[in-house]
Amino acid sequence: KRTVCKEGESFVIINQKGVDPWSLDIFAKEGILCLRRAKRRNMERLTLACGGSPIHSLQDLEESQLGYAGKVSQVTLGEDKFTFVEDCEKAQSCTLLLQGPNDHSLNQTKDAVKDGLRALKNALEDNAVVAGAGAFEVATSCHLQKNILPTVKGKAKLGIQAFCDSLLIIPKTLAENSGLDVQDTLLKLQEEHEASKMLVGLDVKTGEPILPSDEGIWDNVRVKRQSLYLSTVLASQLLLVDEVMRAGKQMGRQPQMEE
Repeated sequence: KRTVCKEGESFVIINQKGVDPWSLDIFAKEGILCLRRAKRRNMERLTLACGGSPIHSLQDLEESQLGYAGKVSQVTLGEDKFTFVEDCEKAQSCTLLLQGPNDHSLNQTKDAVKDGLRALKNALEDNAVVAGAGAFEVATSCHLQKNILPTVKGKAKLGIQAFCDSLLIIPKTLAENSGLDVQDTLLKLQEEHEASKMLVGLDVKTGEPILPSDEGIWDNVRVKRQSLYLSTVLASQLLLVDEVMRAGKQMGRQPQMEE
C-alpha cells in the first residue's frame, strides 16, 4: 500500500479463502479493507471490472497485476450486507442490483432482464434481425402457398400445406391472447400482405395490421431458425413413433387359423 497508493487512495484485498484474525488486525491498523471467502465467479467478474489479474503468490506480486476502482464501500440493504465496487475504468463486467417487494416480483424482473440481454446478445452475434409481431410467419406462409405449393405434386402438397398452417399458429396465438377474433385478424393480415407485398404484423392493442419495422418490433434470427428446424424434426420423430407403434400392434396379433 505504501508503495503504490498515493495520497487519498487506499488498498483493498479480496480473498477467495479465509483470512486469520491476526492478519485482519494488521490490515485494519494499516487502513486496508480485506474481504474474505469471495466466490469464484465474483472474483472473475472483479478481474473483468477492475482490471489486473488474480495473485496466487506474494513473491510474484507486481504493480501491473493490481486493479483499480474509484470507490469501494459496504452497504446494508435489509438484513444483507453488500460490497459495492464502483467507478471502474474500462470495465468489462457489471452487476445489476434488483430490488422488489417480494420474491415473485424479483423473479419476474430477473427473467425479463435475462431475456432482454440474451436477445441483445443474439442480435449482435447474428448481425441481423427479422420482423416480429407474426409478420415473418404470415409472409412465409403466403410465399409457400403462392409460389411453392403449385409446383409440387403428390403427397408432398399435403406436407407443405400442413407446414403453412402451422406457421400461422404464431399470429393466431397473438390474436387469441389479445382477445381478438382469430379468423378476422388472420384474414386482415393476409389481405394486407398480399396488397402491400410488405412484412405485415399484428398490433395486439388495436387488432390492425402494422409494419413491425416502423414500430421497432424484431425477433432474433437464430430463434426463428431454431424453431423452424426443431418443429420439423419433432414432427418427423412423432410420425416415426406412430409407425413403430402401429407396426408393434400388428406384430402382436395372433394369426387366424384357417378352417
